[in-house]
Amino acid sequence: MTDRDKGKATRLVEGGRRKEWRRRLVNPPVERASTILFDSVADLHASRPALGTYRYGLQGTATQWALAEALTELEPGAAGTALYSSGLAAITTPLLAVLEPGDELLATDSVYGPTRRFCDSFLSRYGVATRYYDPLVGSGIADLIGNRTRAILLESPGSLTMEVQDVPGICAIARKRGIVTLLDNTWATPLLFPAIAAGVDITVLAATKYVGGHADVMLGAATATPDHYDRLQEISWDLGHCVSPDDAWLGSRGLRTMAVRLKQHEESALKVADWLKSQPQVGRVLHPAFSDCPGHEQWKRDFHGSSGLFSFELKGARAAFIDGLELFGIGYSWGGYESLALPISPYRTTSTAPAPNLVRLHIGLEDPDDLIADLGESLAALER
Repeated sequence: MTDRDKGKATRLVEGGRRKEWRRRLVNPPVERASTILFDSVADLHASRPALGTYRYGLQGTATQWALAEALTELEPGAAGTALYSSGLAAITTPLLAVLEPGDELLATDSVYGPTRRFCDSFLSRYGVATRYYDPLVGSGIADLIGNRTRAILLESPGSLTMEVQDVPGICAIARKRGIVTLLDNTWATPLLFPAIAAGVDITVLAATKYVGGHADVMLGAATATPDHYDRLQEISWDLGHCVSPDDAWLGSRGLRTMAVRLKQHEESALKVADWLKSQPQVGRVLHPAFSDCPGHEQWKRDFHGSSGLFSFELKGARAAFIDGLELFGIGYSWGGYESLALPISPYRTTSTAPAPNLVRLHIGLEDPDDLIADLGESLAALER
């Protein structure tokens, strides 16, 4: 059986577990190192930064290489993966790798808030202009591309409001125009949406979320095609990005069970979301798998399933509702085994946010019936 014939769950289990890295162990061990010693000056001068080459701690050890290789193997056609200490760093560094002063970036209007802040502040000072487009623009992106446009930043589903974009269509137009495409694929991961196969040049994961899976590690990853990987890795090292071996090991540990966890997240989230749709205190439920979610047809066409994150409109006091929950934590991030609830206020410049009183839920690995009971009690308290 060739690697191409193996299913994604098998690749999750086997990826990065080279025998020369793990020896007789099941998992590559945690190798902590700053200084690497060479047998001679000639060996030192002959060393080059590369996956699998011990050179200096910044370029990693087998612990980091194992995670990077495993993530690359989930994206057929990719050349390699660069690791970062956060999901935000995994977005901002690729942008710096493909943009120069005087360039223009087209970014989806549903982009992650800190990414928008980076574009409007740092990139602006760097001499890069950002224009935001409606996430449902589809083939209309061709009319927005200007002479200075060098990259398009997508996020699908959109952060907070869950719009699903026509990623293959936008990427096909961009490729014809010589424009680089970048996608924040954290919600779906490569298991539910194979980004490189869809035409994306650089796909990004906040690996803090589903890759880690246990709310105990900060981690990011950017996987690139052969045309962009070398430049991406080069600028990552130039900027001093380095993931600790302990964090990389936690990422690899979480990766092995991501397929089974995502199935449970999906099943439970669909059950909870479907229940919420029938509640009188709830307005629109924004879940890509539901037919009334913006871009649902693209989700149905391109995705292999859904994850545990969605939003809904609440007809009542958000703070009181969220404070009344017992099984849902209140906090940023998501993707761990625990359920979370968060009041959200989407910001838009080119399109209208779906509702002014939104709550975002991440459905964890608890019994979904218990989560529904908890939500029901808090909704009933609002009525009282």
